[in-house]
Amino acid sequence: MVDITTLAIPAYVVLMAVEAVSFRLLPDEGEQGYAMRDTATSLAMGLGSVLAGLGWGALTLTTYLFAYHLTPLRVAPSWWSWAALFVLADLTYYWQHRADHRVRILWASHVNHHSSRRYNLSTALRQSWTGIGTMPLELPMVLLGFPPAMIFASIGANLLYQFWIHTERIDKLPRPIEWVLNTPSHHRVHHATNPQYLDKNYAGVFIVWDRLFRTFEPEVEPVVYGLTKNIDTYNPVRVAFHEYAAIARDLRAVHGVRARLGILFRTPAWSSATVQSARTALAPAA
Repeated sequence: MVDITTLAIPAYVVLMAVEAVSFRLLPDEGEQGYAMRDTATSLAMGLGSVLAGLGWGALTLTTYLFAYHLTPLRVAPSWWSWAALFVLADLTYYWQHRADHRVRILWASHVNHHSSRRYNLSTALRQSWTGIGTMPLELPMVLLGFPPAMIFASIGANLLYQFWIHTERIDKLPRPIEWVLNTPSHHRVHHATNPQYLDKNYAGVFIVWDRLFRTFEPEVEPVVYGLTKNIDTYNPVRVAFHEYAAIARDLRAVHGVRARLGILFRTPAWSSATVQSARTALAPAA
C-alpha cells in the first residue's frame, strides 16, 4: 500500500521553502523562524521515521491483515464509510496522542516531536522512529470490519492534515473554524512548555475532542516551545532515543516492581518525582 504522507514529501519541501522565505520577507519579532541545525535535525528525524516505518509498517500491516481475516464483520468502501472511518480514526488518534503524553514508555517514542525550541513546518517532520505503540488503539477499527487499506489511508490523511498546523505564520482563524478544527493556534499550545498549556490540545483534525474531554486550552499568552527539560543536542540519534536512556537510568535508581512499573507506565511527572525521592533518600546526610 502507498503511504500518502511519503508521497507528499515534495509538497512538504516546497511549503517549508515558502515559509522560510516568508520569514525573510515579512519578519515578525515574536516568531523565531528557521535555524539551520534545528531544521537539519528535523529533516533527519523525518527521514529516519520514513526508513523505520518500513519495518514498523510491515509488522503493522501483517497484524491488521491477520485480524481482518479473523473478524466476521465487513465494511464496504462508500462515501459514508470513508467519512465514518475518518472521524473514528481521528478519535483514535486523540486517545493515542493523549496516551503518548501520559504514559512514559509511550512518551519516550513521542518526545522527539516536541524537542525543538522552534515551531515551523519542519517541526512536523520530527516523527518517531519507534511508533509501534499505535497498534492497540487502531486494532478495534480492523475488528469492526474496516479494510486495512482504508485504515492506513485515513490515518495518512489525518497526519497529512497536521502538517500545516505546525507554523507561527498563521494567526487565529475565523471562530467557527477554530471551534471545530485543529488549527495552528491550537497546536502551538500543544507544543508549549508554559504551565497552563501543558498536556492540552491533543487533537489531530477535530479540536472538538479536546473540548469534549476537557483537555482544551486556547492560545492566550506567547508560547515557549520545547520540553520542560530541554535536551542540548542536534544529534538525531540522541533526539530519537534520549528518553529511553533516561528511563533505563531511572529504572536503576528505584527499587521494587511497583516503582519500576510506575516508571514505565505512569506519567513522566510521576516518574520524575519518584526518582527524585529515591535519590534524596539515598543521599548522605549533611
